[in-house]
Amino acid sequence: MALNVGDEAPSFSLYDSDKNKVSLSDYKGKKLVVLFFPLAFTGVCTAELCSVRDSIADYNNVDANVVAISVDTVFTLGKFKAEQKFNFPLLSDFNKTTAAAYGSLYEDFVLDMKGVARRSAFVVDEAGKIAYAEVLESAGDLPNFEAVKAALQ
Repeated sequence: MALNVGDEAPSFSLYDSDKNKVSLSDYKGKKLVVLFFPLAFTGVCTAELCSVRDSIADYNNVDANVVAISVDTVFTLGKFKAEQKFNFPLLSDFNKTTAAAYGSLYEDFVLDMKGVARRSAFVVDEAGKIAYAEVLESAGDLPNFEAVKAALQ
């Protein structure tokens, strides 16, 4: 199901790379960027998340938080976060429920993989509504981060 601007953001409760449970409700009253990415340690995913890491001040300056979600395990995400020094939570959607709720799940991915997160970007506003939604067809494309930042203003 595709999410549209104005829709209620689907709630989630996932474990981060430090094995802490993180929920959408933890960000109630705050702006949140929710990024879905296919797989840790892959070229485009690493480039995407490193660009967010390197521009985190842009998000902090508008009081926005960022989380990035994939179907990788918390252990894989822990190594990925440590290696790349990411300064925002990486959440494991190993059971694929959150990616599915956000319409961000490939049924079929490369190498016959099933149920991999589709590269996507969402902005959830302070009221828990979708303020921006972008779900990409090609895993090789990056979200429009200028549009994401504009939606946070």
